[in-house]
Amino acid sequence: MKILRLFMIVVLVGFVAACKGPGSTAVDDGMYDGSVAAGESGEATASGVDSGSLGTGGEFSEDMGMGEHSDQPDSRIVYFEFDKSEVAPGYAAMLETHARHLVDNPSWSLRLEGHADEKGSREYNIGLGERRAQAVRRIMMLQGVRADQLATVSYGEERPAADGSDEESWSLNRRVELVSGM
Repeated sequence: MKILRLFMIVVLVGFVAACKGPGSTAVDDGMYDGSVAAGESGEATASGVDSGSLGTGGEFSEDMGMGEHSDQPDSRIVYFEFDKSEVAPGYAAMLETHARHLVDNPSWSLRLEGHADEKGSREYNIGLGERRAQAVRRIMMLQGVRADQLATVSYGEERPAADGSDEESWSLNRRVELVSGM
């Protein structure tokens, strides 16, 4: 069963990558209207998230999902290539682990925080961070996670993981963080 899920994720990621050619733009498929965007101050503002429906005690512990991935620097971050929003196949097992925990614990929730490096305009980077968070969300939902267990937020370039204007810093800033609770 795990092999079938992994295969399906790899096929999905490949399909999404094949559908998006160079210079194409993401299409809002309307799958989720509870997205969150960073305002002028960099603070998140919710649109459509009903926090009363999230349940209580539904948070991941810090070591959740770390078991088989403990050799990774951080099993709660998905990194992306420059100007890309496709999830690399190497993250399939980590996302499957988190998805399994959410499916097994319906009161738990995750916030998927999309980020970008400082290249590009502020508006473009907010959109890119959102596309990245939505890509992770789609993969988790294909594994059975309910929509109300996931929220997305895009901070664009506003909350860098690493300061600096070099490739190492930029690569650390192109990410989606899986944050417990919403």
